[in-house]
Amino acid sequence: MCICVNCKHVNNCVTYQLIRKQHNDRYNSHLYKNSFVPNKTLININIIYINQSIYYDWDLIECLSFIETPGQWILHQ
Repeated sequence: MCICVNCKHVNNCVTYQLIRKQHNDRYNSHLYKNSFVPNKTLININIIYINQSIYYDWDLIECLSFIETPGQWILHQ
C-alpha cells in the first residue's frame, strides 16, 4: 500500500503525482503548483499478470520526508 495517502505532503508531492499518473488516475494539476520534492523515496512496482494482460501497481513504500497525517489525501479531493 502506498504510504502517500497518510502523509502531510500528499497534496503537493511530485512523487505522488507520478504514482497517480502511472495508475492512469485523473488529478487536478492546480494542486501541484507549489510542488514538494521529497527526499530519498522508494517506489515498489508490482507486476500483475492476469488473463494474458499485464498490470502494474505502483506504491511508495519509503520516504524520508514522510510526515504522518492520516487521511490527508481526502482533504483536497
